[in-house]
Amino acid sequence: MIELFELIPSLLEQAGLITKYASLLGLAINSIIVIFIAYFLRIISRTILLKITEHIASSTKFKFDDFLVKNHFFRNTARIVPLFFLNEIYPFLFINHKQIIVPFLKFFHLLIILTVVFIIISILKSLKDQLKEIERFKDKPIDSYIQVVSITVWGLAIISMILILFNLKIGAILASFGAVSAIVILIFKDTILGFVASIQVSANDLVRIGDWITLQKFGADGFVTEINLATVKVRNFDNTITTIPTYSLISDSFVNWRGMFDSDGRRIKRHIFIKESSIRFLETKDLEELKKISLITKYIEHRQRDIDKFNTKNNIDKSILINGRNLTNFGVYRKYLTEYLAAQHVLNHDMMLMVRHLQPTEKGIPLEIYVFSKDKVWKNYEYIMADIFDHILASVKYFDLEVFELPSSSDFQSFVAYQKSKGEL
Repeated sequence: MIELFELIPSLLEQAGLITKYASLLGLAINSIIVIFIAYFLRIISRTILLKITEHIASSTKFKFDDFLVKNHFFRNTARIVPLFFLNEIYPFLFINHKQIIVPFLKFFHLLIILTVVFIIISILKSLKDQLKEIERFKDKPIDSYIQVVSITVWGLAIISMILILFNLKIGAILASFGAVSAIVILIFKDTILGFVASIQVSANDLVRIGDWITLQKFGADGFVTEINLATVKVRNFDNTITTIPTYSLISDSFVNWRGMFDSDGRRIKRHIFIKESSIRFLETKDLEELKKISLITKYIEHRQRDIDKFNTKNNIDKSILINGRNLTNFGVYRKYLTEYLAAQHVLNHDMMLMVRHLQPTEKGIPLEIYVFSKDKVWKNYEYIMADIFDHILASVKYFDLEVFELPSSSDFQSFVAYQKSKGEL
């Protein structure tokens, strides 16, 4: 082997070159030949290894080997062959140039460290892909944990490379680390905060991949698609992507709609304003007319008997309608809506169903509907809610009630026309 590496310098020396220059030029030529052989070995080993592993991966039912191929594990492993070749050949290559062995070994060790790092990173990426295929891990922030391990691997690799390049001991690195720790913490602040946040988010089950969250501060309102070490990606309903810092899930308030999806219904909580001036007591003729509405016929008959019995027993003077007990159009309407909602099969009747009025405002009395839709899909939920309120708004007039709304231009035109007809304008 030694004779092979001395052949070119000998030929150059015989050609008339000075021994010193012949030796250096021979070393350069031999080095180029060795590099080409190492590169050729890498290509051969990579081609053979990839063909074998791809065939095995495609013929097995396991997915992990497919992920290893996808993440270039075998491609990176093929680098071991040329490194092994260089490790065996360098003593003969530098037999007459021992002063070069030390810098070469430093460079060679750096290549080994990088190769090991690439192999480990490939395994970690494959492990991440495999865990995401498992049902119980699909909604966990796997990316964050893999990124932490990857950063740790790269950190150890960089420290090892510094120790090799500058012939330092680990104690020197540790001693100097205390002095620069503040700078390190400042540089990696987001990473550290993201790591802590990822652990808290996972431990407290605050957010999972696939959850619908609303974070108004960042304009996020959609489904979580990815949780990384530093960021969380949210696909909004208009298909835009909002990226928010992971630690904001701990430091800021947000809404997670998972509880709604896990429940048996999605809440409908909406109100309309009823004009107070349209609310009145019902007379007998009004009740007779409202009995024609089938949903409240029995209710009116029952209530009317009870009220008449009470008023007769207590000798109530009904010449004035306010005396004694009475039904109001607003109260009967609330009962009608309760019966109407109870008849809707799209609502979950095992959950709260309520029709109530709230504190009066300058716009009138809010009449609120509080029910739960069985269908929690946004599109269907909106259709159900729209159908309910279409009916509510259309049925108000049958009870001689009015819905409040601000005057429009047509209202003013009607008022002007009315005034003109009266001769007041």
